[in-house]
Amino acid sequence: MELIEKLTILADAAKYDASCASSGAPKRSSKGKEGIGATNGMGICHSYTPDGRCVSLLKVLLTNFCLYDCQYCVNRRSSDVPRARFMPEEVVKLMLDFYQRNYVSGLFLSSGIIQSPDYTMEQLIRVARLLREEHQFRGYIHLKTIPEADSALIEEAGRYADRLSVNIELPSPDSLTQLAPEKQIGSITGAMATIDSASNESRADKRAPKFAPGGQSTQMIVGADASDDSRILHTAEALYSDYRLRRVYYSAFSPIPNSPSSVPFQAPPLLREHRLYQADFLLRSYGFKAGELIGAQGNLPLDIDPKLAWALVNRALFPVDLNLAEPAMIARVPGIGIRSAQRIVSLRRLKRIRFEDLLRMRCVMDKARPFIVTSDYRPRQDTVESSQLRQQLSDQPAQMALWA
Repeated sequence: MELIEKLTILADAAKYDASCASSGAPKRSSKGKEGIGATNGMGICHSYTPDGRCVSLLKVLLTNFCLYDCQYCVNRRSSDVPRARFMPEEVVKLMLDFYQRNYVSGLFLSSGIIQSPDYTMEQLIRVARLLREEHQFRGYIHLKTIPEADSALIEEAGRYADRLSVNIELPSPDSLTQLAPEKQIGSITGAMATIDSASNESRADKRAPKFAPGGQSTQMIVGADASDDSRILHTAEALYSDYRLRRVYYSAFSPIPNSPSSVPFQAPPLLREHRLYQADFLLRSYGFKAGELIGAQGNLPLDIDPKLAWALVNRALFPVDLNLAEPAMIARVPGIGIRSAQRIVSLRRLKRIRFEDLLRMRCVMDKARPFIVTSDYRPRQDTVESSQLRQQLSDQPAQMALWA
């Protein structure tokens, strides 16, 4: 099979993995030293770094052959999709060719399981080792970790990769047992623990080689099982706490041709995935707890964002006096983000906050107005029922197709 045919099959097979962002990775550059490549630059998978730069990644599978029969996966053993396999040297050649043509700045590499988890992990590591040591590639590398692989191999992968990811796939151990019988939650969390431990050791000893400086991430599939948003967010919260993940990615389940009856035949609303990302951001950056955003059971509302939903449930905490409130509480006001909250606190050291100050900061005043007090403004809506406010502030966008 020609290289371009393999690329067509294996790049398409990789599109279902959402956990390929390069956020958190350090800047690498070959400027002033031997080697090629850089983490920054223009480039086909687009990712964003913490400072907002867009980077393009070659996103492929080493192979879509797989020993496992995960029911939600298009590449499962029983699927009849076209199959292909790269040799490690072929991936290296593609990566260098694409980089030299300015198509990409880095690599995201995953794989189906072939022969054994250890063998598969060795093949992934070989690609990264060849790029780093033989070709002095300084750009971004993200390797998908095979959870069942030996911990020594996972530790070796972290010496070459900027980021590692271990996909938990489903938020419920019961669902994982039912839909992915070859996978065990213990091996997945064990791999996460190995990465976390090696990262800690690397940070503690400055003389030690860097280990996956971009940290680790994971992915959860939304809508492949009966797990509601509460279960998903509580699982994400536990992963952030226990293994210090940089990101949890959410991927709306996409029904595949000839899929088994154990998975749904209809995709969940993409808006559900969007609301989970919004809630996840509140967990990571705003200090919210999953239990605050959603109860023990249930789904996030689709017609309003999670922060607004929380504010409507907690009307007794509002309106917030922006001249007196703590910064953390100001950031919880709908329409006011963390940066705006910081700017408000800085400005009020110099003067009283007025309504026009918020307009200049470009706060989303349509959402903020019912929940704030300034020196010259108090909301008329502070006595309006939450249900009426919800109707006024609903922002549900149009549903889009998953693979348009």
